[in-house]
Amino acid sequence: MHNLDWEDLRCFVAMTRAGSVSAAARALDVNHSTVLRRLDSLERALGTRLFERFQSGYVMTAAGETLQARLAGVDEQIAAAHSAVGGHDQELSGEIRITTTDTLARSMLMPALARFQQLHPGVRLQLVMNNAFLNLNRREADVALRPSNTPPDTLVGRKLGKLSSAIYASRSYLKASVKRGIATDDWAAHEWIGLDDTLAHLEQARWLAQTVPPERVRMRVDSLLAMADATREGLGMAPLLCHLADNDRRLQRITEPDPRFDTGLWLLTHRDLKDTARIKALTSFLYEELTSILAPTDQPVVVSAR
Repeated sequence: MHNLDWEDLRCFVAMTRAGSVSAAARALDVNHSTVLRRLDSLERALGTRLFERFQSGYVMTAAGETLQARLAGVDEQIAAAHSAVGGHDQELSGEIRITTTDTLARSMLMPALARFQQLHPGVRLQLVMNNAFLNLNRREADVALRPSNTPPDTLVGRKLGKLSSAIYASRSYLKASVKRGIATDDWAAHEWIGLDDTLAHLEQARWLAQTVPPERVRMRVDSLLAMADATREGLGMAPLLCHLADNDRRLQRITEPDPRFDTGLWLLTHRDLKDTARIKALTSFLYEELTSILAPTDQPVVVSAR
């Protein structure tokens, strides 16, 4: 039995219940020839005839009656198993593995996750902070909150908004630079916080490389969060994320947000997981929570795997 095709067996059961090929085809929502092909396949696999073919219809042989008895209740058991297993995905329970950057985790994601878990205590969350995309296709994570202007087209999700950046400095640094007679917008005369090679792909890093002499970069970091921390301590100027710096009283924005620095923020998952209840609940919740604190996009954007 374990070598038989379950679709062939399903057609056989439908045929025994419906009493005719046409009725079985309607019950299975397939065409007439599919039922005939499946029955022929099953008979070849078993090496025996299950039905005698007459002009008046099909009549089960003794072998067919034996198989019918052996399969009694099997389709009900399969349906019940499908319902029981499928039901797990509809419950708000289980684990969700989320990946994001340290900057986004601290500045916006952690408070939202705390509120989500209060609403859904049956869901266990695992947070992986990494500046590189984990492979959601290999299920290294279930949900990704990632800054990107080119999200992977193998994933599905929505653009939450954009992350804007501007030039900032600490108030203490600016006060000291005024005493030294340095004009605020004389970029080459100031000291800067830069990004190391791991973040060299960011537009902020490119701008610094083009605008600021290398010897004026006082410190390089591998995190936008560390860049804000260093700027706050007065080590120099830096292009910082506005949602990180604007509410910090020790920092002062020097320029308006530069559109060249804008980066889209995406909430992504694997297409096989998007309709799982707990994943759907989390992504919908995060979309509502996070869009309110981001610069809006021109229009809603949805990316889907092709």
